[in-house]
Amino acid sequence: MLLAAMLAGGPAGAQDLAWSNFDFSGYVSAETRIFPQKPKYAEQDSAIVSPSTALQPELRYRWNGRDDRITFVPFLRLDADDENRTHADIRELNWYHAGEDWDMVLGIGKVFWGVTESRHLVDIINQTDLVESPDEEEKLGQPMANVNLMRDWGTLSFFVLPGFRERTFPDDDARLRGAMPIASGDATYDSNAEQWHVDFAARYAHSFGNWDIGLAHFYGTSREPVLRPAVSDNGDMVLRPHYDIINQTSLDAQYTVDSWLFKLEAMTRSGQDDTFFAAVGGVEYTFFGVMESDADVGLLAEYLHDGRDDRTPETPFENDVFLGTRITLNDMESTELLAGVILDIDQEERIFSLEFERRLTDRMSLEIEGQIYDNVDEDDILGGFARDSYLEIRLSWFF
Repeated sequence: MLLAAMLAGGPAGAQDLAWSNFDFSGYVSAETRIFPQKPKYAEQDSAIVSPSTALQPELRYRWNGRDDRITFVPFLRLDADDENRTHADIRELNWYHAGEDWDMVLGIGKVFWGVTESRHLVDIINQTDLVESPDEEEKLGQPMANVNLMRDWGTLSFFVLPGFRERTFPDDDARLRGAMPIASGDATYDSNAEQWHVDFAARYAHSFGNWDIGLAHFYGTSREPVLRPAVSDNGDMVLRPHYDIINQTSLDAQYTVDSWLFKLEAMTRSGQDDTFFAAVGGVEYTFFGVMESDADVGLLAEYLHDGRDDRTPETPFENDVFLGTRITLNDMESTELLAGVILDIDQEERIFSLEFERRLTDRMSLEIEGQIYDNVDEDDILGGFARDSYLEIRLSWFF
């Protein structure tokens, strides 16, 4: 319907729907999560191997000299053990138009802000699709009207965000759910409009010299819920998500010099009890052509600070250090490896992470991801994940 509406208002030539203007691609994947340990809680699924499959086609139609584009990216996952992970979403369904020194997006889209590796503090437009991965990298599609003004002195971006997406959470009996079940379908809101509250955001971005900077402000429903203890209809203790109205001002910056990358993400937020400040900053140094090969090896170090109190959404990253390495072979198979660990300075907890990717053929790739929760304090926010270390193997076919 959106495609028909956009083309009906476009130039006459656009209505011909020339097949050469269509692009169709996407992937289908088969995945397996392996949990080496038995679950911590009796009600959790005890399967050691948990398979799933995912499908994400991508359809694009371009016209008007490619200045106009319709994009449709649906997503579907079927999971053998987690009912909440069996879900569908529209990642993108929007109309993009490019003007001479401006462009716009109208519909459902995805926007990413951030530069650091261990945590993306400033990435707030899209809601986290937590059932996809506990690293909070996967996002749900967000309804939006976005206008970008490109000038010599930088780019100004304005967002109107009608319609809020609740965060997805694993099912009550699933692995990686945490210490208590989360009543994700019974959320409460700070705004009387609830999920229909209209949010707003603006961002200034510019690259000059060796610098890339972004300065943004967001007003609306927080993408991070406060999880409040409650009693379900069955009389069980659960955590009920509550979404506050917040103001968040953020800065992301990257400075590049020779083989060095200096990175910073910082933000201040009000509306969830006391105003607090959080930041992630660090450095990445890359050795190019190691041992006269085509391989590059990067060393990463970041410090994570978060000053929120106990009445705001909990985080395990209050005073932590991230150390990691990125290995890129630059071979025909595009082999890449990212491995690292987040160290809690106060409680000595550790989260080890691994991401590996290699193309097997022109249309197939292998990915291996995983996290290990080590030396976890039973009373800490990570206590519920103590036995949920996992390894995920994904085989994807692209079309």
